[in-house]
Amino acid sequence: MRKHIAVIHGPNLNMLGKREVGIYGGKTMEDINNAVAAEARKLDVTVEFYQSNTEGELVTFIQQCRGRADGILLNAGAYTHYSVALRDAIAAAQVPTVEAHISNIYKREAFRHISVIAPVCVGQICGLGAFSYIAGLRALIEERLDPWLV
Repeated sequence: MRKHIAVIHGPNLNMLGKREVGIYGGKTMEDINNAVAAEARKLDVTVEFYQSNTEGELVTFIQQCRGRADGILLNAGAYTHYSVALRDAIAAAQVPTVEAHISNIYKREAFRHISVIAPVCVGQICGLGAFSYIAGLRALIEERLDPWLV
Protein backbone atom coordinates (compact mmCIF):
# COMPACT_ATOMS: atom_id res chain seq x y z
CA MET A 1 0.00 0.00 0.00
CA ARG A 2 1.35 3.40 -0.94
CA LYS A 3 1.98 5.86 1.84
CA HIS A 4 -0.04 9.04 1.95
CA ILE A 5 1.36 12.30 3.34
CA ALA A 6 -0.58 15.46 4.16
CA VAL A 7 1.41 18.65 3.54
CA ILE A 8 -0.03 21.48 5.60
CA HIS A 9 0.83 25.15 5.20
CA GLY A 10 -0.14 27.58 7.94
CA PRO A 11 -0.81 31.31 7.98
CA ASN A 12 0.73 33.63 5.41
CA LEU A 13 2.37 30.82 3.46
CA ASN A 14 -0.06 31.51 0.64
CA MET A 15 1.91 34.77 0.27
CA LEU A 16 5.28 33.08 -0.35
CA GLY A 17 7.15 34.67 -3.23
CA LYS A 18 5.48 38.00 -2.51
CA ARG A 19 6.37 38.71 1.13
CA GLU A 20 9.75 39.06 2.79
CA VAL A 21 11.57 37.47 -0.14
CA GLY A 22 14.88 38.12 1.63
CA ILE A 23 13.79 35.73 4.39
CA TYR A 24 11.57 33.21 2.59
CA GLY A 25 12.91 33.30 -0.95
CA GLY A 26 11.10 33.83 -4.22
CA LYS A 27 9.35 30.47 -4.53
CA THR A 28 5.60 30.48 -4.18
CA MET A 29 3.55 27.95 -2.24
CA GLU A 30 2.52 26.49 -5.61
CA ASP A 31 6.20 26.11 -6.57
CA ILE A 32 6.85 24.27 -3.31
CA ASN A 33 3.79 22.06 -3.75
CA ASN A 34 4.90 21.19 -7.28
CA ALA A 35 8.38 20.26 -6.05
CA VAL A 36 6.96 18.14 -3.23
CA ALA A 37 4.54 16.42 -5.63
CA ALA A 38 7.42 15.63 -8.01
CA GLU A 39 9.49 14.19 -5.15
CA ALA A 40 6.48 12.17 -3.95
CA ARG A 41 6.14 10.61 -7.41
CA LYS A 42 9.81 9.57 -7.26
CA LEU A 43 9.20 8.03 -3.83
CA ASP A 44 5.96 6.36 -4.98
CA VAL A 45 3.82 8.07 -2.35
CA THR A 46 0.72 10.20 -2.58
CA VAL A 47 0.48 13.70 -1.17
CA GLU A 48 -2.29 16.17 -0.54
CA PHE A 49 -1.88 19.86 0.17
CA TYR A 50 -3.80 22.11 2.52
CA GLN A 51 -3.33 25.74 3.51
CA SER A 52 -5.22 27.93 5.92
CA ASN A 53 -4.67 31.20 7.68
CA THR A 54 -7.13 30.13 10.38
CA GLU A 55 -6.01 28.18 13.44
CA GLY A 56 -9.28 26.29 13.89
CA GLU A 57 -9.32 25.12 10.27
CA LEU A 58 -5.76 23.80 10.66
CA VAL A 59 -6.78 21.97 13.86
CA THR A 60 -9.74 20.35 12.09
CA PHE A 61 -7.64 19.27 9.11
CA ILE A 62 -4.95 17.76 11.37
CA GLN A 63 -7.62 15.83 13.27
CA GLN A 64 -9.03 14.55 9.96
CA CYS A 65 -5.61 13.09 9.11
CA ARG A 66 -5.98 10.50 11.88
CA GLY A 67 -6.42 7.07 10.31
CA ARG A 68 -6.18 8.58 6.82
CA ALA A 69 -2.61 9.86 6.44
CA ASP A 70 0.64 8.05 7.16
CA GLY A 71 2.43 11.30 7.95
CA ILE A 72 2.01 15.04 8.20
CA LEU A 73 4.51 17.59 6.95
CA LEU A 74 3.58 20.82 8.70
CA ASN A 75 4.79 24.38 8.35
CA ALA A 76 2.64 25.99 11.02
CA GLY A 77 4.07 29.45 10.35
CA ALA A 78 3.58 31.82 13.26
CA TYR A 79 1.32 29.31 15.02
CA THR A 80 4.48 27.28 15.69
CA HIS A 81 5.40 29.65 18.47
CA TYR A 82 2.18 29.82 20.46
CA SER A 83 -0.61 27.52 19.30
CA VAL A 84 -1.36 25.03 22.02
CA ALA A 85 -4.43 24.10 19.96
CA LEU A 86 -2.22 22.90 17.07
CA ARG A 87 0.06 21.09 19.51
CA ASP A 88 -2.90 19.27 21.01
CA ALA A 89 -4.34 18.41 17.57
CA ILE A 90 -1.02 16.85 16.52
CA ALA A 91 -0.89 14.82 19.73
CA ALA A 92 -4.50 13.69 19.36
CA ALA A 93 -4.20 12.77 15.68
CA GLN A 94 -1.37 10.33 16.41
CA VAL A 95 0.06 10.75 12.92
CA PRO A 96 3.86 11.10 12.67
CA THR A 97 4.43 14.81 12.04
CA VAL A 98 7.52 16.64 10.86
CA GLU A 99 7.70 20.37 11.57
CA ALA A 100 9.25 22.29 8.66
CA HIS A 101 10.29 25.92 8.26
CA ILE A 102 11.80 27.70 5.28
CA SER A 103 13.88 30.07 7.41
CA ASN A 104 16.16 29.15 10.28
CA ILE A 105 13.90 30.07 13.19
CA TYR A 106 16.91 30.03 15.54
CA LYS A 107 18.65 32.84 13.63
CA ARG A 108 15.64 35.13 13.88
CA GLU A 109 13.83 37.00 16.65
CA ALA A 110 13.96 35.36 20.08
CA PHE A 111 10.22 34.62 20.14
CA ARG A 112 10.69 32.43 17.03
CA HIS A 113 13.19 30.22 18.86
CA ILE A 114 10.33 28.57 20.74
CA SER A 115 8.23 25.88 19.11
CA VAL A 116 5.30 24.67 21.16
CA ILE A 117 4.59 21.97 18.57
CA ALA A 118 8.11 20.46 18.47
CA PRO A 119 7.56 18.19 21.51
CA VAL A 120 4.73 16.35 19.71
CA CYS A 121 6.48 16.16 16.33
CA VAL A 122 8.89 13.39 15.35
CA GLY A 123 11.35 15.94 14.00
CA GLN A 124 11.98 19.52 12.98
CA ILE A 125 13.66 20.85 9.84
CA CYS A 126 14.43 24.52 9.37
CA GLY A 127 16.66 26.87 7.46
CA LEU A 128 16.93 24.91 4.23
CA GLY A 129 14.62 27.15 2.24
CA ALA A 130 11.99 25.36 0.19
CA PHE A 131 14.13 22.20 0.42
CA SER A 132 12.97 21.91 4.05
CA TYR A 133 9.75 20.45 2.64
CA ILE A 134 11.60 17.85 0.52
CA ALA A 135 13.78 16.86 3.49
CA GLY A 136 10.68 16.52 5.67
CA LEU A 137 8.90 14.38 3.10
CA ARG A 138 11.91 12.10 2.74
CA ALA A 139 12.23 11.74 6.50
CA LEU A 140 8.60 10.68 6.80
CA ILE A 141 8.80 8.23 3.91
CA GLU A 142 12.15 6.68 4.68
CA GLU A 143 10.95 5.94 8.21
CA ARG A 144 14.07 7.28 9.82
CA LEU A 145 11.98 8.70 12.62
CA ASP A 146 10.28 6.74 15.35
CA PRO A 147 7.20 8.66 16.57
CA TRP A 148 7.28 6.91 19.92
CA LEU A 149 10.83 7.75 20.94
CA VAL A 150 11.03 9.92 24.01
